[in-house]
Amino acid sequence: MIAAIRRRPLENPISSWSNPDLMVIVGWREWISLPELNISRIKTKIDTGARTSALHAFRLECFEENNISKVRFFIHPYQRKSKPNIECIANLKEMRWVMDSGGHREERPVIETIFSIGEYTWPIEITLTSRDDMRFRMLLGRMAMVKKMLVNPTKSYLIGKKIS
Repeated sequence: MIAAIRRRPLENPISSWSNPDLMVIVGWREWISLPELNISRIKTKIDTGARTSALHAFRLECFEENNISKVRFFIHPYQRKSKPNIECIANLKEMRWVMDSGGHREERPVIETIFSIGEYTWPIEITLTSRDDMRFRMLLGRMAMVKKMLVNPTKSYLIGKKIS
């Protein structure tokens, strides 16, 4: 017979965070918006395994305007659909080497923009890359979630309703 191991009860795992009462609980996938990029709705995978957020982008063009580095790109916000075709322009924060889930390194443009989920809004960094072959046009990485979100991996669309 194996003796039972007595363990201490788990303490609240979020008790040390700044203010868990103000954190939003989300599912593993959610509908979000990026208002500064005129993206009113995009299905997003909430990916705690990814450090950085990534947005599907194509026809990337870096340029300067009034001595400010910018990037122009296009996006199809819905999976398996080529419409709408949204043109976006954002300030280029930097170029950064990122490793994808397959272990490949890629240099990507990084932008900072406003992220909205339900009634919650804050600025996040996003890398731009082609995600045509991926299930989600956007991944929300853990750096965008720090002290703001808790993820329930068993649920989907806790903040917004699924679009048919």
